[in-house]
Amino acid sequence: MAPLSPMMQQYFKVKNEHKDQILFYRLGDFYEMFYDDAKIASKELELTLTGRDCGQEERAPMCGVPYHSCEGYIAKLVKKGYKVAICEQMENPAEAKGVVKREVIRVITPGTVIENSMLDEARNNYIASVCVEEEKAGICFCDISTGELRATEAFGRDLDDRLTDELSRFVPSEIIFNDELLAHKQVTSFIKNRLSAAVNLMDAELYESESAEKSVREHFGDKGAALLEEHGATLLPKAIAALISYLASTHMSGLERLREISYYTENMYMNLDIAAKRNLELCESMARHEKKGSLLWVLDKTSTAMGKRMLRSYIEQPLVNAAIISRRLGAVEELVNVSILRSQIMEELSRVFDIERIMTRIVYGSAGPREYKVLESTLRHIPQIKVLLGSVRSDELKVIADDTDSLEDVADRIGRTLCEEPPALVKDGGYISDGFDSELDELRGLITHTKEYIAAIEQKEKERTGIKGLKIGYNRVFGYYIEVSRLNSALVPDDYIRKQTLANNERYITQELKELEEKILTAGKKVLLIEQRLFGELRQDVSAQLARIQQTAGAVARLDVYCSLAQVAAVGGYCCPVVDNSDKLIIKDGRHPVVETMLPDTPFVANDVELDNGSRQIAVITGPNMAGKSTYMRQVALITLMAQIGSFVPASSAHIGIVDGIYTRVGASDDLSTGRSTFMVEMSEVADILKNCTPKSLLILDEIGRGTSTFDGMSIARAVIEYIANRRKCGAKTLFATHYHQLTEIEQSFDNVKNFNIAVKKRGDDIVFLRRIVPGGADDSYGIEVSKLAGIPDSIIKRAHEILQQLEEGQAVSPGGAQKKKAQPDEYQMTLAASMGSEVEEKLRSLDLNTLTPLEALNLLYQLKAMIK
Repeated sequence: MAPLSPMMQQYFKVKNEHKDQILFYRLGDFYEMFYDDAKIASKELELTLTGRDCGQEERAPMCGVPYHSCEGYIAKLVKKGYKVAICEQMENPAEAKGVVKREVIRVITPGTVIENSMLDEARNNYIASVCVEEEKAGICFCDISTGELRATEAFGRDLDDRLTDELSRFVPSEIIFNDELLAHKQVTSFIKNRLSAAVNLMDAELYESESAEKSVREHFGDKGAALLEEHGATLLPKAIAALISYLASTHMSGLERLREISYYTENMYMNLDIAAKRNLELCESMARHEKKGSLLWVLDKTSTAMGKRMLRSYIEQPLVNAAIISRRLGAVEELVNVSILRSQIMEELSRVFDIERIMTRIVYGSAGPREYKVLESTLRHIPQIKVLLGSVRSDELKVIADDTDSLEDVADRIGRTLCEEPPALVKDGGYISDGFDSELDELRGLITHTKEYIAAIEQKEKERTGIKGLKIGYNRVFGYYIEVSRLNSALVPDDYIRKQTLANNERYITQELKELEEKILTAGKKVLLIEQRLFGELRQDVSAQLARIQQTAGAVARLDVYCSLAQVAAVGGYCCPVVDNSDKLIIKDGRHPVVETMLPDTPFVANDVELDNGSRQIAVITGPNMAGKSTYMRQVALITLMAQIGSFVPASSAHIGIVDGIYTRVGASDDLSTGRSTFMVEMSEVADILKNCTPKSLLILDEIGRGTSTFDGMSIARAVIEYIANRRKCGAKTLFATHYHQLTEIEQSFDNVKNFNIAVKKRGDDIVFLRRIVPGGADDSYGIEVSKLAGIPDSIIKRAHEILQQLEEGQAVSPGGAQKKKAQPDEYQMTLAASMGSEVEEKLRSLDLNTLTPLEALNLLYQLKAMIK
């Protein structure tokens, strides 16, 4: 077999070091991919697969993308879970001898993205590191793009549940772990089936205790190591060390961006699993998987990307500390009451860009001059924000004011260094301000005023020598030269060096002229080098202020969130909840925040709820479908959650005793990935809820047992209620919706169970949903009536009533159409009544009910009745 070409030999040498990555191999103006990488990229990116001569008989499969527009293609691959290695040319091809030197400068993975074009500004992008040993685990979550590092340890027999809870809390895009995690099948199944995360099994030597502790101490200093020791964290250093090593292996410089470890424990936040987040539609709707229709959509009136990310984290991680919640509520309340201050702050915040992610790119050295100017522009607004906070009274807003550094020195440093409209890339040059550096100004002057410099030397030499015909010229052989006619050669000074004799002239050079020539010819390169040096110094100076800038960014983000919550509360007429450590959950005139926002023209029927761990522990809610049971239960959960993130709530008043977790069982479908039926999924969710809930939890259980036969389902539902009602076994506050109105009998057996139903008004075969929750159980399921509302044909509805009557009387159901009845008109034949009905329908469709007076409506009824007759 013929040997590979030198370039392909170099390619394979690099590729062998990056086997699990798609190699973007720089060739001129393109990043090319070869062999299997090319086949994958052509399929995933819809690129044309071509070939390239490689020295062998068969051409190498190849596809490529332009280097200047590669980010979009890389983003698509990373989003699909691939890793991309960027192999760059390390020398100028025009100056290279042999094959151009190339090296991998960076490996981009789902969890190590820092480019704006590849990130969603409104959400964090976490990479998780997990170290498991026996029944204990250290786990940390890092957002490289913001420098955030959250860490905790989990242990005990329920370790798998703890790990899945933490992974649910942060939903990482990439996970690294040691081999002992593979033995925890529940966790690995969860990662595989519920998370869209890239996974990496790390080498065992990364998890050695001594080297891990040394790595953490070297990176985070004694303070970071002491924090872990204070919490008795033994596995966390290993997880963090593995993370640092992994990041270094992706060629990421600037890891000093990770400054602090934020340690947390599970009892700091409300327990919300993935099912609860989905069922309550916290950050995206279930139907369309988009922000619109979610709680985040309602509450997000933030002005900054930092605020958007923080608000999302608040919603996904509600607090369980009443004191901290009260501080947040105090800040929101002041901003609600002082609307002028709120609007002024929001106006300033609207001009603030993403400080956190800009600083990350500055520290990592990937930010261009234009991003520095964006940072400067943002920092110019910070002093005014600090001034506006000078009069605040709430404790939380005072802390924000104290944490906000005006950073005028940093803004001034950038402003002095960079021109007003710099290019996006450092390599383009021309971004350092005139007057900032004297050497740079001189070189720029040489480039832009070369003719003037030459003319000045020419004039000086004419005056010095007295030769009026002296000229300075240029050619590629000699460069710049002085030309004198042979008649004036006697006047030529001794310091002139003859270079060429022509028929009528002599050409000379001088030391001064050669020095000027050297400056002119090398000025362009020198300008770029000086600009790059000055830009590097600017990067170092700005990066040195990272702690101050990061603290200010966090303060601005919190302020943005409080302004957003205050704005929503003021516009929506929300109330400030009382949040304490009691077992009370009392809401007066509660409304569903999303439903009322989605349907602004439809009056929302407000409802009350009162739960506790005493006589009102469980509310069994009966009533037909479409009547509003699910909406009611979800609104109770959402109001509780909103209160615990520090938000006002849609109600006339609310008293929320801290809830340690919200568990939901709402709707179900087959889980095809694991081969589980709807009923199996439902029962698994119920089992998880009953295993993890406590008396301080809130359970939202909708239609338990409907996935099986009636009597089986009813039996399971009753058994679940009895288990929850037993305070020694569970005792959680519960909203339990069911179609089995026979379950209302349980109220007579348990003093902590109360019946409620959705009020329905029935006239003949028609029903009207009043959307009002009232005490007592429903006496009917109204299933047939609801079917009629859904558009089931009248013939089926009529037959259903016949069957129902026979079942209720204990009779055997007779086959449909077995009895001879009076002939009915053909249901497909148009009758006079039908044609009149269409006329009535047309009149009804043309009406604007909002403009009718009561008298006009009564007259209209008479007209419609006359038309029917």
